Amino acid sequence: MALQNIGAGNSDDAFYRYKMPKMITKIEGRGNGIKTNVVNMVEIAKALARPASYTTKYFGCELGAQSKFDEKTGTSHVNGSHDTAKLAGLLENFIKKYVQCYGCGNPETEILITKNQMIQLKCAACGFVSDVDMRDKLTTFIVKNPPEQKKGSKDKKAMRRAEKERLKEGEAADEELKKMKKEVKKKGSSSSKDGTVKTSSSKKKAGGSDEDRVSPTHSHIDEKEEAVDDDVEWQADTSIEAARQRIQEQLSAVTADMVMLSTNEPEKQAKTANNGNDVPENGNSNPSRTLTEEVKENLNKGIAANELKMFLGSLSGSAQEKMKALFEALFEGVEKGFAKEVIKKKSYLCSGLAQDEGSQLLLLKAIEDFCRKCSSSALREVPLVLKALYDTDMLEEEYIVQWYQEGQKGANKDSQIWKNTQPFISWLQSAESESEEE
Repeated sequence: MALQNIGAGNSDDAFYRYKMPKMITKIEGRGNGIKTNVVNMVEIAKALARPASYTTKYFGCELGAQSKFDEKTGTSHVNGSHDTAKLAGLLENFIKKYVQCYGCGNPETEILITKNQMIQLKCAACGFVSDVDMRDKLTTFIVKNPPEQKKGSKDKKAMRRAEKERLKEGEAADEELKKMKKEVKKKGSSSSKDGTVKTSSSKKKAGGSDEDRVSPTHSHIDEKEEAVDDDVEWQADTSIEAARQRIQEQLSAVTADMVMLSTNEPEKQAKTANNGNDVPENGNSNPSRTLTEEVKENLNKGIAANELKMFLGSLSGSAQEKMKALFEALFEGVEKGFAKEVIKKKSYLCSGLAQDEGSQLLLLKAIEDFCRKCSSSALREVPLVLKALYDTDMLEEEYIVQWYQEGQKGANKDSQIWKNTQPFISWLQSAESESEEE
């Protein structure tokens, strides 16, 4: 089918990318029943991104003849015998009024109907909003038969925008948590090095940063007033147990656990040394297992999804180790219903995703590592898990395909996970090709 540029002003531009089929007409009937059939009206309307009923109705309004477009058969008829050139000229007028942007001339516009029943064209290229002349006869037909709005892409963009805003808020909370941890470490190191006795006034200064964040109750205020005495000096216990008790009194249970992580590390190193095991320099014999236990412990305490992101930021280890530990803690022991469990706990998985889209590969590799250890029944549900995460926009197509291609080239290319995932990858690629053809 021969193509031509949209708009008479662009007819000589060989590199113009907006094209439409050339009009093909056919005269049908005789006498009073003679009609002109625009054979390829559906293809023309699709190229213009306008309903075929609009162009057919415009021909009837301009020619003063009856016109009809059949939705079922896709045929467009205009009463009377009309030349192809004449109809092509009317189509050019339709493009100028209802397709091309009044600002830049780009045909990539969308019809909008305002609350006052006015028709506007919004350009996707320059953002200009054009006001259509409402004196034209076709405007009444357009207002009564508005075009269908595409909501899928808008909803998807809104979800991604909201996700980015949520991730920014989580990063701000992580920074505040890191500052609080540094302050606690500084105070703990100064008290352990000095080994001196602190008075009640120095104790009051040391606890000032925590008291600023947590508003004290009336009972705490009364206790402080009774403790302040110029003639009496009180000794402060600087042991780890006493520090843990003071922190838990002032902070919530989850925040106290995160603050005390640094104080727990020397105890773990001492225990592993007493057992006679070979411990690396960092004092952690099995980092992934230790991270999994830490995450599982907080999940059992009922930690919320937004608090889980701050907790993961406070842990030591790489981003891949944290994601692997989170996935193992969430789905350990799951066999049947693996995909359903992933959908239920998707909010916790979102907490493990960082703001950059490269974190999607970390999630995919965590799924890969988990599936190598799980049962065959859970392994069969890997395509369903990927489909569920893809539908909720947690995983995008390009990262899934990249992960699959890297796995095919890796050392475990013969693993059962790639055989189970292959139909889902084929579906993704076929859906992409169909969308490009449309």
